[in-house]
Amino acid sequence: MAITADLVKQLRDRSGAGMMECKKALVETDGDLDAAMELMRKQGLAKADKKAGRVAAEGEIVIATADDGGAAVMVEINSETDFVAGGNDFRDFARRVAEAALAGAAGDVGRLNDLQLEDGRKVEDARRELVAKVGENINVRRLCRMTRQGDRLGSYTHGQRIGVLVDVRGGEHPLARDLAMHIAASRPVCVAEKDVPADTLEKEREILRAQAVDSGKPPEIVEKMIQGRLRKYLGEITLLGQPFVKDPDLSVQKLLEQQGAEVLAFERFEVGEGIEKKEENFAAEVMAQVRDN
Repeated sequence: MAITADLVKQLRDRSGAGMMECKKALVETDGDLDAAMELMRKQGLAKADKKAGRVAAEGEIVIATADDGGAAVMVEINSETDFVAGGNDFRDFARRVAEAALAGAAGDVGRLNDLQLEDGRKVEDARRELVAKVGENINVRRLCRMTRQGDRLGSYTHGQRIGVLVDVRGGEHPLARDLAMHIAASRPVCVAEKDVPADTLEKEREILRAQAVDSGKPPEIVEKMIQGRLRKYLGEITLLGQPFVKDPDLSVQKLLEQQGAEVLAFERFEVGEGIEKKEENFAAEVMAQVRDN
């Protein structure tokens, strides 16, 4: 059967793949559009498996909130480059994954991957097809689900790279978003001193003790130095101890007291945090992609 330009265009519109790939698939399937589409899908999944081991540390944080404000999800989805992360295909996939997570009550990535998008495909299948299309590893890395326990859930995304959810009881309506913006900027570890993990606290105390002992001061002075520096450290890492970003003369704790409010919980995601990025020059990166395609 003759493979016409119109037939190639139809397959390209359906698959999003390049013209040469479409023509090749149509030749192999004797011009059968459905069979060509299935062949390309299988080939694409195989390519996705090949790319699975490549480091994906760019990407996007997406938040989806229920219409009644009673629940929200935050998802991190990674790509290898910010170029792909800024593309419409990637951003549309990320948005639809977040919506599926919210609608499907997914609590972890494993369950999220088995959920269906609105077009009927499973998240995992859609991910692998996107890998084949964009030529990079795509990873649905982590998911946070927050159900409102207080009066409102606040959320904030800074560009594509930082996302925050916060559960607030009391206070005026704009407070929850203001707190989410503060958390995005100031990166607290937890809400209050009582929430600091014991091992984190002990590790910092040992570091401070070693620094103080090196000063050569008497033991009683050393202990006071440790306590003073520890209070400063706790003020830096706890939400309540931090200066409020909109008014640095006011601590977050004082702000909450003024409004009769309380932060019950928060979660902050930043794209790629904790992922060891592989350093490559551009030419080597291009050659690596050429070899894999």
